[in-house]
Amino acid sequence: MPPQDQNGLTQGITAGQRAAAPDERRRAALIRSVPEADDTTPLAAQLAEDARRRIKLHGVRFPKPTTTRIFTIANQKGGVGKTTTTVNVAAALATGGLNVLVIDNDPQGNASTALGIDHQAGVPSIYDVIIDDVPLQDVIQPCKDVEGLNVAPATIDLSGAEIELVSLVARENRLHNAIRAYLDWRAEQGLEPMDYILIDCPPSLGLLTINAFVAAREVLIPIQCEYYALEGLSQLLKNIELIRGHLNFDLHVSTIMLTMFDKRTNLAHEVAAEVREHFPDQTLEASIPRSVRISEAPSYGQTVLTYDAGSTGALAYREAAQEIALRGTQTSNDQTTAAAAEEEN
Repeated sequence: MPPQDQNGLTQGITAGQRAAAPDERRRAALIRSVPEADDTTPLAAQLAEDARRRIKLHGVRFPKPTTTRIFTIANQKGGVGKTTTTVNVAAALATGGLNVLVIDNDPQGNASTALGIDHQAGVPSIYDVIIDDVPLQDVIQPCKDVEGLNVAPATIDLSGAEIELVSLVARENRLHNAIRAYLDWRAEQGLEPMDYILIDCPPSLGLLTINAFVAAREVLIPIQCEYYALEGLSQLLKNIELIRGHLNFDLHVSTIMLTMFDKRTNLAHEVAAEVREHFPDQTLEASIPRSVRISEAPSYGQTVLTYDAGSTGALAYREAAQEIALRGTQTSNDQTTAAAAEEEN
């Protein structure tokens, strides 16, 4: 059985837990009460840091964006944590009180596995949406472990979609059109708006990935904190610019997340510093550590947030999701201010 959260923290959040001034003062006092530890006692330092993060994140609800934010999680290099980032960020956003949809656009179907979603051959999947124009709402399944999280799964059929897409009309826009129709359907049905849609991609620039880029407004790039991290990134950015120039003018790299960060090594710190130097506005402050719990969770059909909610990896993903949500709110406010200024002029 997967370990339980030893600190008694629950993923359910009630309206009464919303932050108020007295609650914030108590939270700050609790954080200050955690004893300090330095690098001479690394284990104690990590435990103290995790305790402060648990207090800071407990019961926090994330702000809703003004419109649905659609992310494509992409990196042409394999093994950098694309799927792990997709499912755990999605779970963290849903835990923060948001409505989230994960679209598994990778024929391997690993995101579906990690979220405990049935994706055997014959199950209605994203393949049916892209190839046969099946409405997206007809293939979506709820994630049983995380309230507010839904999944459009991938099946093995998707492995042949690259070839089948070649002959289809508007082949690059199939996923974009399906998502727009789904959002319109939700509005017509009087359902709550979808806050976030996260699209998991295969590690290649084929028609499936191009469909994901055309469907999204934002790109989230996970970068592994190791030697080869930046190799191929320039090519990925060039490809994104090509998509932006010809197929989706709104597409932009909004978020870069450092994954597999090992604070014990100089290499990890050097890679992180280089990424932050080149992409200061896009790189999240939160980084994802190397974690056994993160690696174990998919074997139980879970995210790390449900597998071990109090672990360092789970806390890191919750911090990253909170930062993404707050950045989205700030961006919306900036756009509103700019639009108001243009009207005055």
